[in-house]
Amino acid sequence: MESSVKTGVTVVLLVPAVVLVTAGIFYLYGVILRMLRKTTVRNKVVLITDSASALGNECAKLFHKGGAQLILCGKSWEKLEDLAEQLANESDPTLTFPPKLVELDFSDTESLPDVVSDVLDCYGCLDVLIFNSSMKVKAPAHTLSLEIDRLVMDTNYFGPVTLAKGVLPSMISRRSGHILLVNSIQGKLTVPFRTTYAASKHAVQAFFDCLRAEVQEYGISVSTISHTFITTAPSSIQSTTSTSSNSNTSKSILSDLSRQQHHGVSAAEMAGELLRTLSSKNNEIIMANFLSRAAIYARSFCPNFFFSVISAGVRNAGDME
Repeated sequence: MESSVKTGVTVVLLVPAVVLVTAGIFYLYGVILRMLRKTTVRNKVVLITDSASALGNECAKLFHKGGAQLILCGKSWEKLEDLAEQLANESDPTLTFPPKLVELDFSDTESLPDVVSDVLDCYGCLDVLIFNSSMKVKAPAHTLSLEIDRLVMDTNYFGPVTLAKGVLPSMISRRSGHILLVNSIQGKLTVPFRTTYAASKHAVQAFFDCLRAEVQEYGISVSTISHTFITTAPSSIQSTTSTSSNSNTSKSILSDLSRQQHHGVSAAEMAGELLRTLSSKNNEIIMANFLSRAAIYARSFCPNFFFSVISAGVRNAGDME
């Protein structure tokens, strides 16, 4: 009897001890990971496209504080200068590097070879390439001209591909590098009235998925982050075209997939996820709510059901007009 009591007391004392030790181990593991992330970009040459956008700005601030040698790119030279000045004013110059600025417009594909030269001339190499630029368009397919289609494809597909191909030889020769594509969830599923935009996002997703396997042997990582929407007011420098004749879709099932403001992530959250991805080198990250994730699986495993739901949403929108 006495022995069983002692055993019971031992078990009662042992369980909390095990819980405390386990919690301590996880806490230390988290601290170590945070410390490693702080050094992820230290002394690394990091290029950020569309640096003056909400996400680009957050990434620039986070990576600059982390000791990265930044190359800030964008269409507006004035906005790039303003961002560089902001970074300089908010940091210790003895611990950070002054960013380099390169004017970049993905819609002007003829200028991209010169841009590649300017990028490589900044530091002689490139460690991290972050694609953040995007042009959005929302309209029925038959109302969009081929000129708009080509412009969206140039900005969202041909531009990033051209820049990636331009810097790849340098990465391959150094046998190191990390390419990170910030892509839309519509690179994995489609929503009506976004035909051209979704096509461009599918195309760029496929390109970098294929590229990942090709460059792995050279020590180059390729990661994609697919998100629903960045919940900030659209920046004046972002390339965004939006036209819609279907404003009443908010009450349909379809609207749950396209109602971006309620299902998005903040620019700061995205920047933090980019830094974690550079540290973990994960191939693919999906930052989306449950409904969007479920839609991806439904598209893969129950395509007829998925298409029926989407079509029903469009019909309901038409009936409401």
